[in-house]
Amino acid sequence: MSMWWSLHLRREAASVPLARRFLLGTMETAGVDPDISYDLSVALSEACANAVEHGGDRQDADGAGGVAPGPPDGEQSGHACGQYRVTAYLDGEKCRIEVADSGPGFPPRRTLRTAAQPHAGYPTGEPSHTRANPHPPVTAESGRGLCLIEELADHVHFGNGPGRGAVVSFDKVLKWRKGALLMVS
Repeated sequence: MSMWWSLHLRREAASVPLARRFLLGTMETAGVDPDISYDLSVALSEACANAVEHGGDRQDADGAGGVAPGPPDGEQSGHACGQYRVTAYLDGEKCRIEVADSGPGFPPRRTLRTAAQPHAGYPTGEPSHTRANPHPPVTAESGRGLCLIEELADHVHFGNGPGRGAVVSFDKVLKWRKGALLMVS
């Protein structure tokens, strides 16, 4: 059995725990192992927080700072880009989560890699496993969210949507509790 859901959320801090609780409730109902559910919920929280902070035309998530020029139809800045989308797919033995926003997107060098493999294990010069940025220092106040997603998921892709916006997608192999509703035969 498989299922999917999609949420369209405002770029507000309150949307992050809402998305996380929705995912945890889905996983609990389906019978996914709590440790796997927790890892996915933390990764989702990081991806949502990134969309809230960087996912639109506003200079910051709470609207402070300067205002970017408005769209041609006269809408207030940040209003048209004030949403992001979370989609989750539970299919067979895997869960895939995607968070897409309408911000400026990622720099071109952040690429797909298998999160379960350590960075140092990649052969030198292999382009599919290069990282544009090393892990930020542990004392940094920001910048660790994408690295955390990479550590918690089995496969991660940071990319840009068609036209505009960042897309973070990640998946993890599921473990099931005994007697789970959606357990694969």
